[in-house]
Amino acid sequence: MADGTMTATFLAVTGGASLLAVTARRLRPSGRLPSLEGWALADRSLGPVWTWFLLGGTIFTAYTFTAVPGLAYGNGAAAFFAVPYTVIVSPLAFVLLSRLWTVARAHGYITVADFVRGRYGSPPLALVVALTGILATMPYLALQLLGIRAVLTAGGVYPRGAAGDLVMVALFAGLAVATYRHGLRAPTVISALKAVAVFVSLTAVTWLVLERLGGPGAVFDGAARRLGGDALALTPAQQPAYATLALGSALALMMYPHVLTAGFAADGPRTLRKVAVALPAWTGLLALFGVLGFAALAAGVRAPEGGAEAAVPMLVDRLMPGPLAGLVFGAITVGALVPAAVMSIAAATSFVRNVYVEYVHPTATPKRQVRIAKAVSLIAKAGAVAFVFGLRDQDAINLQLLGGVWILQIFPAVAVGLFTGRLHPRALLAGWGVGMAAGTYLVVREGFSSIVGFGSGPLEIYAGLAALLLNLIVAVAGTAVLERLGVPRGADLTDLPSRLTVRRRPETGANQQ
Repeated sequence: MADGTMTATFLAVTGGASLLAVTARRLRPSGRLPSLEGWALADRSLGPVWTWFLLGGTIFTAYTFTAVPGLAYGNGAAAFFAVPYTVIVSPLAFVLLSRLWTVARAHGYITVADFVRGRYGSPPLALVVALTGILATMPYLALQLLGIRAVLTAGGVYPRGAAGDLVMVALFAGLAVATYRHGLRAPTVISALKAVAVFVSLTAVTWLVLERLGGPGAVFDGAARRLGGDALALTPAQQPAYATLALGSALALMMYPHVLTAGFAADGPRTLRKVAVALPAWTGLLALFGVLGFAALAAGVRAPEGGAEAAVPMLVDRLMPGPLAGLVFGAITVGALVPAAVMSIAAATSFVRNVYVEYVHPTATPKRQVRIAKAVSLIAKAGAVAFVFGLRDQDAINLQLLGGVWILQIFPAVAVGLFTGRLHPRALLAGWGVGMAAGTYLVVREGFSSIVGFGSGPLEIYAGLAALLLNLIVAVAGTAVLERLGVPRGADLTDLPSRLTVRRRPETGANQQ
């Protein structure tokens, strides 16, 4: 059971997040009429500091902070693929996000599917990009709740039975109300608390754990004894899987709607480039979480069968004083609220812009679009809660693994499309279909493992990258065939890949925040 000081600190952190969310309307008020751009993108007004808080808080989710040390606890060195993966994200964000922002601002695009619609003049291609994003986002949103539940259960803060379910509903209800009223501004202000709480608590926990266990050497020696063999180093056979998983995961992450939504909210490409350079600070944080997975092994923590993500919360509960443990649990809980809010906003915005307006109500006013987006964001959160309570944890994890493979299949239409418009939209649709089918088949065939084997060796690589390669082959070959047949393509409205010029707003105080 949690002691009183732990519970009090936990409630103080989560309560602080709720109070901050109430102040969200004061963040960059524009005085404009309600619009989807204002609700979903905070009027594209966030400066470098706010964007760093929001983008980092969106990319580095609570589930990541429990799953990576859990993987280290159970599998050793392979877990650290997350470190190069998030390092690769920085240069990708530097190039892709800044360029996407520029063309989106110039043409008033709010979602990445808007860009695809304008680039290729193809509503069906834009539709599959939007639906793939929504499909991949929903299990990711559910995993944020699983992260909260795993942490609080391990710390004894989550009551058993219906009482615990009510705690989960209450946490998400507060988030839902704040997001409904203030849109992206709500998770933006909460992300500042998340950053402070996570950086402070993790630094303190790592220092105390290493001191109590006898230093880094003792931690790694103890972990090696528990895992056995050379589990703390990659074998030659593991290296292809490690490398392709890191690369493929980084490419996939840049396609998720919630990451792109956070990027589009910046006030300019220069801001995004600054933030991309500073993102590795969050990567260092993730590496420390991985080390704590080894520390849990060295300390003799016994996580429940199939619940390795509880190892670090159990370590914190065992070794840390109550207030510090409460701070850690509160920080990880707040760490789930930020990406969950952005994911629901991104999914709702994609639905409104690329499904509702495109196919249901083309003349919907900006006010109506905002109203529909707010309703859909509530439905997304309610669906995530029902998903968690109605299915096994492993079901959500399996679907999220598939989601990463699926979202990677829009990479040719989006990322490649930023630099060349040569690929034919019908060929891109065919490539997307082949990639989706192949990726799903490979993952399911391996028992929902994202690492698949090829050949008699076998060579093990990331399934999403293998599917992406097939996708690109079909897209390139299909383009050549369609061009030879003279099949027309839609009009390109983006002016890419020629040099982009966009009328920038004057540099104001927003750029200095």
